[in-house]
Amino acid sequence: MILAALLALALAMAAQGPHPVPVNFQDTSFTTTDGVRLHVLEAGQGRPGEPVVAFVPGWSMPASIWRRQLEALAATHRVVALDPRGQGKSEVPPGGYTTERRAEDIHEFVARHAPVVLVAWSLGALEALQYVHAHGDAALAALVIVDSSVGEGPAPAPRDPAVPGFQDELKRDRAAVVDGFVRAMFRTPQRDADLVALREAALRMPLDASLSLFPGERIPREHWREIARAFRKPLLYAVTPQFAGQAESLRRNRPATRVELFEGSGHALFVDDPVRFSALLEDFIRRNKQMPAAAD
Repeated sequence: MILAALLALALAMAAQGPHPVPVNFQDTSFTTTDGVRLHVLEAGQGRPGEPVVAFVPGWSMPASIWRRQLEALAATHRVVALDPRGQGKSEVPPGGYTTERRAEDIHEFVARHAPVVLVAWSLGALEALQYVHAHGDAALAALVIVDSSVGEGPAPAPRDPAVPGFQDELKRDRAAVVDGFVRAMFRTPQRDADLVALREAALRMPLDASLSLFPGERIPREHWREIARAFRKPLLYAVTPQFAGQAESLRRNRPATRVELFEGSGHALFVDDPVRFSALLEDFIRRNKQMPAAAD
């Protein structure tokens, strides 16, 4: 009886496939040229000829939101994820919360690991585009933009000033709005503990700093469109339906762009569908063999 039970257990474990190799994450940091300590989550050693894969999260989110991708790619690549200033485990300085300064932070982050495949999500994607605008693409093997506007298509209708916008709501009841924002990023059920951790991470940054991160009308949307269309290296644009029209417009005007639509996912599509997204990154890198090797 006991032998039969042990045999059944062994068969069940075998059916689940091999156990994943544990990933050893390292917490590292560097100091920016304006004296701010930024935290970086790192894993993997990489294979010869494979670029470093570098991740940048969106507005108020920590580097750890990319954990599933870091785990999936660490066996074949060196992977690094940045906590932007004021986010995650990075320092919360009194200033520097602009698109331009955070683009400089990305420049200094990328320079430490170049050449890289830069994967940037949401607001982080705009900051990555600004980095390309300011410093060019020499340090990049490729760029992956995840669920962010790239300034394509007609501008959205002007907001009714009588209706409070997202920033107005943040000023009125920040905790509740951030909680709703975090929950709305996902279509799949998330653990309450994970949602709470993301909410608390988003609240680390001072309110005024979190508001100043939005470029708004200060930077015209055409600015992003011009940068994306002119990008010379491989470009992947992974979006949910809210950006499907922009994706098609970018592909028409920049035919080499690879577009992937995640129809059933929320804004954090790489969390909702981590297996597909990680496989997409692997395939994108594999198909672009002209990518330069990472420096030793």
